[in-house]
Amino acid sequence: MRRSGTPKLRAYTAAAAVALMATLVLGRPELAAVAAPFVLFLVIGLSLAPTPQYRTRVTLDRATAVEGELIELRVEIECVHPAEDLDVRALLPSGLAVEPSDAVPRFAAGERRNLVIGVRCRRWGAYAVGDLGLTARDRMGLFRYETRRETRLALKVYPSSERLRTLARPARTLQFVGSLVSREQGEGIELAEVRPFRPGDRVRSMNWRASARRGGLWVTDRHPERNADVVIFLDAFTELVARDASSLDVAVRAAASVAEGHLALRDRVGFVSFGGVLRWLVPGSGWRQRYRIVDALLDTQIMLSWAWKGIDVIPPRTLPPPAQVIALTPLLDERTVQALFDLRARGFDLVVLEIPPERFLGPAWTDTERLARRVWALERDVVRHRFQRLGVAAGVWREDMSLEELMGEVGAFRRSALAARA
Repeated sequence: MRRSGTPKLRAYTAAAAVALMATLVLGRPELAAVAAPFVLFLVIGLSLAPTPQYRTRVTLDRATAVEGELIELRVEIECVHPAEDLDVRALLPSGLAVEPSDAVPRFAAGERRNLVIGVRCRRWGAYAVGDLGLTARDRMGLFRYETRRETRLALKVYPSSERLRTLARPARTLQFVGSLVSREQGEGIELAEVRPFRPGDRVRSMNWRASARRGGLWVTDRHPERNADVVIFLDAFTELVARDASSLDVAVRAAASVAEGHLALRDRVGFVSFGGVLRWLVPGSGWRQRYRIVDALLDTQIMLSWAWKGIDVIPPRTLPPPAQVIALTPLLDERTVQALFDLRARGFDLVVLEIPPERFLGPAWTDTERLARRVWALERDVVRHRFQRLGVAAGVWREDMSLEELMGEVGAFRRSALAARA
């Protein structure tokens, strides 16, 4: 515990010192009577200023939260030695903000108090919270006592997500039941065609109205409802930061939204963090997989690395052959661009959601800066058109549009590309 003098202590000490110095310099003993009250007050204050001692216990009302939510940090304090004006502060990492709390005016020995500190979750991430800063003063107001109590409590703040009604439809589906209407024909609900009867057709597939009208046996074919494999590819090589926003924050929130949308359709969803450190999550389904993906997103961070990380280092099970790969990237690192082209060359159904860096840059003040940005934009346009020539839907997520609108543009491009191939 650190003890420091208050302005009151310094003022009384200075007044007593001036009075005693005047007594010695001027040789007038009566001036010592002026210093006597200050000296007496200091003596009494020092004798009545025991060092405060506390016992603390910190708990969280819950261990998980979503961005923007308010959680409660509950502090139980037991006072061993009395204190005045005890101020309890939560020492929080960046990304969390504490709501102001009131100081305890009087804290008697042996007394217990339960305090509640509101903590606002401003940014997604995994945090260790519970550290407290305690500040108190003695009864005479001469000293300030400061101490720190460390308590490590795990808190996971999940990224906020947008509920998507429009998703990029995978080109290929699996043989498991889901919510996607397959392009193949089989048992299902969606009508495909009415055709003449062939040996081996089931009786329940017979279209009796068409058979009676046409004078022969006709069968109704339908599209089955299947699921698909979807892998979210997150570019963790570069990050652009502007004020309270960053390209990584935008990508992580979009990845959470896309994952929740596909898991709601009973698709199998996997995750790949492609950066200085490679992380992956094998595709799976269900709510348990949702929390696995969110936990993997919380561990995503930008790590500087000049090593060339090729897509071949990812285990084969991570990217099953019929999977749709949805890449979230600012298209700034050549390693990510080449990895995506390699994925397309290997036959994967690829979707690129570009997070343009212009939304995180300040204004260009000089002609040189404006020219450099135009050249930079043209280079990214070339990369984008290369993707589109390969049949890859490459959408630009502008600042004035929502993720829902971006997915709608991607879906329109994929439908037009499919019609052109047909």
